Amino acid sequence: MNKELEHSFVELLEKHQNIVHKVCRLYTNNYDAHNDLFQEITIQLWKAYPKFRGDAKFSTWMYRVGLNTAITLYRKSKRTIKTQDFEGVSFKIKAEDYDDTQEEQLKVLYKAVHQLNDIEKALVFLYLEDKDYKEISETLGISEVNARVKMNRIKTKLRTILNP
Repeated sequence: MNKELEHSFVELLEKHQNIVHKVCRLYTNNYDAHNDLFQEITIQLWKAYPKFRGDAKFSTWMYRVGLNTAITLYRKSKRTIKTQDFEGVSFKIKAEDYDDTQEEQLKVLYKAVHQLNDIEKALVFLYLEDKDYKEISETLGISEVNARVKMNRIKTKLRTILNP
């Protein structure tokens, strides 16, 4: 394949790799599954990159490919194996230098989000990434109005989950 194309892809992937990591965190529960999904999304991005026309921002396109890949694999995995929770992963951080309040809040949020269906997860993810409804609708392939309605329903659902 063209070295210039390869260099361009690697540069863009490195610049925006946190998008892929966030998608992986949303759809996986352990380190190995996270790495597997990251690899699969990267492969799908690479396969699709020659067809990337630049009609949308690279990051928007990357969200779409990443979320579609994750949703496809998530749906397949729902039929097979349960993964281990991230709760079992220990972090080596000095207690006196670290306030775990934010981490605990994130755990609660991820636990609530894991109870949503795959499309709802994607919508929440993009919303939390401060994407506007226009970009969310383009990424998910739904209308802007539909994205707003779904997000309002999800907010209500999350309130119910978080405050039973």
